[in-house]
Amino acid sequence: MNPEIPSSHAGSEPAQRCGLVAIVGRPNVGKSTLLNALVGQKISITSRKAQTTRHRITGIRTEGAAQFVFVDTPGFQTRHTTRGTGALNRSLNKTVQSVLSDVDLVLFVVEAGRFGLDDAKVLALVPPGKPCVLVANKLDLVQRRAELAPWLKAMQERHPFAEFVPLTSKREDEALRLLGIIAPYLPEQPWYYDADALTDRSERFLASEIIREKLFRLTGDELPYTSTVVIEKFEEEGALRRIAATIIVEREAHKGMVIGEKGERLKRIGTESRTELERLMDGKVFLELWVKVRSGWADDEARLKSYGYE
Repeated sequence: MNPEIPSSHAGSEPAQRCGLVAIVGRPNVGKSTLLNALVGQKISITSRKAQTTRHRITGIRTEGAAQFVFVDTPGFQTRHTTRGTGALNRSLNKTVQSVLSDVDLVLFVVEAGRFGLDDAKVLALVPPGKPCVLVANKLDLVQRRAELAPWLKAMQERHPFAEFVPLTSKREDEALRLLGIIAPYLPEQPWYYDADALTDRSERFLASEIIREKLFRLTGDELPYTSTVVIEKFEEEGALRRIAATIIVEREAHKGMVIGEKGERLKRIGTESRTELERLMDGKVFLELWVKVRSGWADDEARLKSYGYE
């Protein structure tokens, strides 16, 4: 039976719990989808394309007396030397390692029934003694559940996991079940944020993430993941937001992919981004998009910093 999330009752109010929880795993195992489900609202972009999360994104969920501060991380990059992306990959890996050093709990996400070399490299980063929960995601894709037993035994031999939680991260009820399981691992201390907080990221940052998500979703596998979005202008006029953003690509051919025939694809990226931004920001959004070629940006330390990568 899973432990329940501590709740407040008159006369026996429990102490507040609050802690940092890292979500780690190889690219494309569903970390961002899980984060969004745990927070209860989309704050991290999701895509079929591997490696779409590039920044440390904090999501916050307060349930009962427990406040969970989730940290989404980039999928650890095992190919540092990929031509033209070395600096970007080193930056992503540095982010993963710095996150793991200062959290209270780690959620190690894998695909249920699978464990490969890239998974092993991420697991090796978990500091000894740090509580770590094995989250077996995409349970809905497992044909024979009985085959999970030997797999789980092998996983327990690899690492002393504190808990094993099989789930399908898209389901809200399963996210709530996971919250109940990990709540006791949070330290007893005051909350870091207000009870209704969802993220510590700015609207400006969330705007760049939403545009980048639409970019990847609407270009499919055509566009390399070494494309990014830079917010050039973000102005608030009452309930209106005026946003100007530039999509950065590596090559002239990539520019054509983004713009599309007669500008139709870029127009659709803009329309879908604006619609979601208006819903998120509860107001009118005026959005301008440009596409620029910056060859070699992903292996240029100075340019990475100017684009917001640490």
